[in-house]
Amino acid sequence: MIALVDQFLDYVSFECGLSPRTRAAYGSDLSGFSRFAQAAGAHAPRAVTRKLLLDYLEHERDAGLEMNTIARRLVAIKVFFRYLVQEGLLDKDVTAVMDSPRLWKVLPGTLSIREVDHLLTSVRGDDPLVLRDRAMLEFLYASGLRVSELADMTLDDVHFDSGYVRCTGKGNKVRVAPFGEQAKAHLQRYLNEVRPKLAADRPTRSVFLTMRGTKLSRKTIWKHIRRYARLAGITKKVSPHTMRHSFASHLLANGAPLRMIQEMLGHADIATTQVYTHVDQNRLKSVHHQFHPRA
Repeated sequence: MIALVDQFLDYVSFECGLSPRTRAAYGSDLSGFSRFAQAAGAHAPRAVTRKLLLDYLEHERDAGLEMNTIARRLVAIKVFFRYLVQEGLLDKDVTAVMDSPRLWKVLPGTLSIREVDHLLTSVRGDDPLVLRDRAMLEFLYASGLRVSELADMTLDDVHFDSGYVRCTGKGNKVRVAPFGEQAKAHLQRYLNEVRPKLAADRPTRSVFLTMRGTKLSRKTIWKHIRRYARLAGITKKVSPHTMRHSFASHLLANGAPLRMIQEMLGHADIATTQVYTHVDQNRLKSVHHQFHPRA
């Protein structure tokens, strides 16, 4: 696989005349895909299946990559496989059946309301770190924060009286996100009973702390969520982004206006928020049945 990628990169440089920057971009995208494919047992292009490609795209999404970046990587893979077929190095282009990135959308993975309940109630007990994790998961689902925003949250950002958290999202844009009574109760218990012991005499203002009193990292939060998902018997891939997506889709399913969801998520463009309208198909069918004259 790697040798063929190198051969392809020479082709786009010397025969197609593409710039060194474009070659480097293709090389970076295909290198990551080659590593993923070989780890999955596909050591040659002929062993790559459509399922493996979809698994790779989902893996990149779960890693937090933007849809535009994932789409660009799919373009690189499609061009690579097209080249292999043209050169007679491959009989069939498995990527040919995949949608153009201009039309392609990665629908966010979500949990049902029942699955969220199972996940949250799987975090039970009076152990200090369990109380921290319950507050963390409750707050993540209640507010729709990105995992980076949750990790960076400070004591000064949380306003219990008004019921909102102030956070700094992408592009250093500041917004406020409301949170409900259950998240408030769990967070207050953590702050009163657990955080002072974790912080000890350290001057940190971060809300969620490790046993050493340092800020909880994004990676650690992700690991905790995945562990509790397994305890809850959830077989889906669950990440902090899954909680954010579930927050948005559940709001939409219960009638929240798309513009308000956009504000709470901190999306600059409502087109980004509109992906959730594709997730809640049952609600769309219900609305059609209710309002269409010939439904």
